[in-house]
Amino acid sequence: MATDYDAPRKNDDESSEDSIEELKGRRNEAAAPTVDEDEAEVADGYELPGADLSGEELSVRVLPRQADEFTCGSCFLVKHRSQIDHVEGTVIICKECA
Repeated sequence: MATDYDAPRKNDDESSEDSIEELKGRRNEAAAPTVDEDEAEVADGYELPGADLSGEELSVRVLPRQADEFTCGSCFLVKHRSQIDHVEGTVIICKECA
């Protein structure tokens, strides 16, 4: 877009007079009520087509913490020893939490 640098500029006083109507319009738009929906309620009401998982059961094999793993004292996730950043007393902190 071309700019005419020789054109007279508006003062702050002139621009404030022009924008009063705009500000009133913005105030009315901002005061308009908004619908506040609970995401959990919306998600509960949504069903995937053909996906009846009511009879399904999850089965996960849980392994105990291995010798080369540790539990982060900040995020409480079990991580590999290569992820150790530092030790604060008896608490081990991982690289992501440091």
